[in-house]
Amino acid sequence: MQANGKIVPQPWMSAPDTARVLAALAKGSVVARFVGGSVRNALLGVAIDDIDLAVACTPDDTLRVLIAAGIRAIPTGLEHGTVTAVSGGKHFEITSLRRDAETFGRKARVEFTDDWLEDARRRDFTVNAMFADADGTLYDSFGGRADLAAGRIRFVGVPAERIKEDVLRILRFFRFHAWYGKALHGESLDA
Repeated sequence: MQANGKIVPQPWMSAPDTARVLAALAKGSVVARFVGGSVRNALLGVAIDDIDLAVACTPDDTLRVLIAAGIRAIPTGLEHGTVTAVSGGKHFEITSLRRDAETFGRKARVEFTDDWLEDARRRDFTVNAMFADADGTLYDSFGGRADLAAGRIRFVGVPAERIKEDVLRILRFFRFHAWYGKALHGESLDA
């Protein structure tokens, strides 16, 4: 995945609690990037509620690396790749890169990968499929930054297929539009 932009580094990106988690992952040779709402809100200059990280390793490796660094690690959802790290009382949701091997209308059987683009492809909306390094280097393979600036909520890939994979995405589409959208139109609304 190619870097294709930069965001202004935010205070939370280098805060001591964040730095401790990132340092532990780096020491364990785990590549970690911010993902989802924290990246989206950083681009908008809006405060964040939580910090999500994506990692190019298995959830078992994430647990092992965090525990070795003395960071409390909670196996939040190992079958879906999620571990919660607790640093200084702050929770960090850390999810392994994954692909949907099979979908069931709301649930999926996932397989873990080290392919950042493949993980971005399985995310719901372009505005949620962006990653950022701690220095603000941005990875935006599907035009999420432009969609965010235009107030456009757009599915990654073919909207009807993305909804079929997970019907909850219909509600998420309208919720995200209410928060970030400017006008309802296009292929995503049609689906």
